[in-house]
Amino acid sequence: MRYATQKIAFAYFGVAMALFALQVTFGLLMGYVYVQPNFLAEILPFNIIRMLHTNALVVWLLLGFFGSAYFLLPEEAEREIHSPAIAWLQLIIMVVGTLGAVLTYIFNWFNGSYFLGTQGREFLEQPTWVKVGITVAALLFLYNVTMTVLKGRKTAISNVLLLGLWGLALLWLFAFYNPHNIVLDKQYWWYVIHLWVEGVWELIMASILAFLMLKLTGVDREVVEKWLYVIVATALFSGILGTGHHYYWIGLPAYWQWVGSIFSSFEIVPFFAMMSFAFIMVWKGRRDHPNKAALLWSLGCSVLAFFGAGVWGFLHTLHGVNYYTHGTQITAAHGHLAFYGAYVCLVLAIITYAAPILRNRDPYNQVLNMASFWLMSGGMLFMTFTLTFAGTVQTHLQRVNGEAYMDVQDQLGIFYWMRFGSGIAVVLGALLFIYSIVVVRREIVEPGPAQVHRDHLAHRTPAE
Repeated sequence: MRYATQKIAFAYFGVAMALFALQVTFGLLMGYVYVQPNFLAEILPFNIIRMLHTNALVVWLLLGFFGSAYFLLPEEAEREIHSPAIAWLQLIIMVVGTLGAVLTYIFNWFNGSYFLGTQGREFLEQPTWVKVGITVAALLFLYNVTMTVLKGRKTAISNVLLLGLWGLALLWLFAFYNPHNIVLDKQYWWYVIHLWVEGVWELIMASILAFLMLKLTGVDREVVEKWLYVIVATALFSGILGTGHHYYWIGLPAYWQWVGSIFSSFEIVPFFAMMSFAFIMVWKGRRDHPNKAALLWSLGCSVLAFFGAGVWGFLHTLHGVNYYTHGTQITAAHGHLAFYGAYVCLVLAIITYAAPILRNRDPYNQVLNMASFWLMSGGMLFMTFTLTFAGTVQTHLQRVNGEAYMDVQDQLGIFYWMRFGSGIAVVLGALLFIYSIVVVRREIVEPGPAQVHRDHLAHRTPAE
């Protein structure tokens, strides 16, 4: 059954895809600055491009999560969204806040002002008024989706999704706390950054993936829900104390080295469980769903998340290894593949599934859509391998041999050129994906005998 208010989701997806295009474009510019350091140095410095790149990533993923909730909750709750007007108001607030943050970053407006200027915290550089706007939008959203669920059917998928979304909003409040003590600053900063991406975002990911598997494979809901509870339990068990792997070198007590090492080592488990879940659901499924592209993105999400967040995270999470590798290109390799696999692929999967439904058509442009998956994923994998090798060389030369940072950077040029090449592939794949979703090609249908007869009657002359 389809619900009229589900169409709100497409507006969220549209804004998300626009920011996605900007995000990968800024990423490509950053990659070029690595090989041509003076490029745009006077017009758009590297630190500004980086802020735009990382902030656009977070915002468009959040918009993707919001749109996903507005799409799947009516089907799970078996009722319309509680208030479409609130959903539209929330989107307007998010768009205005995003534009305000971008203009503040680029033109460095109100520098030094706590309320109007940028903040000096990575990923949380937004002016305070933008943070307040995001908080208001989050509260509106939580009220809207919670009332939708409370007044309708309750399912494991909707309950886990709500748990993740409420956790996301509550942890966001730590973005306002910026103590003068740099150790405390970093400790609470990780409450937002880590407990989002390796905590509550995993719950959102698991619930959306479970919804997609339910729709694409036809497996019984009871089976999907059992897997979902296992994934949620392992994600929370490992993710919360796994935050300690960020505490090794920021001045917190030494016991975090062991707590962080042990629990973060378990963080590979929920991602392995999600990958196993996705493939077992497809294997057990009885449905030959026509949207093969959505299934490809869903399976790709589970596999790349396991390798990016799980395997590449485990490679340098133990404190004895992290002592040498933290802050090197190995961190960048892990971060790129983890974000892409776990969350980018997830949002693109739900968009691929929902777009034909919201536009009342059969799945379209599937070949182009699947081509975009292989182009983007291939580019991201090559980028990950390139940065991994660059980080390995960097670790040995800089952290073991003790060579100067910039001297080492000069020796990594070949890796940065390869990273830039893979970035081109990612950008082309992203543009191809957006084209496959937005542009609907006209279908050519061979006319049957009845249609030929009607056309003849419509075009015959009076003499006939």
